[in-house]
Amino acid sequence: MTRSVIDCPGDSPRGKMLSRPHFTRQVCSRISLVGEFCVNSLETTMHSHTPPSSNGFDRTVFFVSDGTGITAETFGHSVLTQFDLRFRQIRLPFIDTEDKAHEAVLRINDALHNEGKRPIVFSTLVKSELSAIVRRADAMHMDLIQTFVEPLEQELGTVSTHTIGRSHNIADSQDYKSRIEAINFSLAHDDGQSHKNLSSADVILVGVSRSGKTPTSLYMAMQYGIKAANYPLIPEDFERGMLPSGLIPFRSKVFGLSIAPDRLSEVRNERRPGSKYASLENCRYEVNEAERMMQREGIRWVSTTVKSIEEIATMILHELKLGKRSY
Repeated sequence: MTRSVIDCPGDSPRGKMLSRPHFTRQVCSRISLVGEFCVNSLETTMHSHTPPSSNGFDRTVFFVSDGTGITAETFGHSVLTQFDLRFRQIRLPFIDTEDKAHEAVLRINDALHNEGKRPIVFSTLVKSELSAIVRRADAMHMDLIQTFVEPLEQELGTVSTHTIGRSHNIADSQDYKSRIEAINFSLAHDDGQSHKNLSSADVILVGVSRSGKTPTSLYMAMQYGIKAANYPLIPEDFERGMLPSGLIPFRSKVFGLSIAPDRLSEVRNERRPGSKYASLENCRYEVNEAERMMQREGIRWVSTTVKSIEEIATMILHELKLGKRSY
């Protein structure tokens, strides 16, 4: 399953200030998959526990859209994960002309010719003429626009705008500006880099280094417009036996992330192999102390060991009763 499972949070020492270019590069390098914005086709593979066919996968799936393809891909993932098969996934975004639609048909038919199995196509093409061209491809088609828009037109008694890319073309809207503001806030407040304006935070994530704070913060900012700060719990905090002083006034906004010690050791060893920092003994100590502190301070927390960013973010929003700040 190609969901964005957390194992790459931040690791910069608390209080060590980084220049903006270096800081931005460091943050971006920590995120395996929080959001994707592409112009050309994107190919990935959805894993499962079932042995794949001789070519390495069981079926090819195309996500065809006149916009980014994110909507088609998100819906398709939800459906495909119900099957214990291995899917090769190809996103074909910005299919907004007839020439591009014909090119998409060629790509889809080539997959059938090369693999001997009909591809599956999830489509969110708004223009009916483009959709009609793509449907000429020899594939199993699932048209999300026709499936939902036409019944809604009948129910609502009005005709839809049939505007291409409307769900993501929001650069001038207040919601979009709010989301960008949330992203900038989360970047500025990553790994305890700044205490400034913590009162503006919607949530402050705490946990040991490499427990999932950075990608979760940025995902909530990008997806929901949530201003999420994050703060590492370090051995000095455990020795004092209390939260960092800068967080105490905002205790109601604090939410904890934990992780199984053996998994934490694996993740840390990928970055600092053989170090005390990555040793299982040290990981057990830090996780145990962090969980004891969160219990003592009355902080709600969740283990990120086997949860995806999407699941963690949803739990945080539910527990803290945070509404979506942007669309």
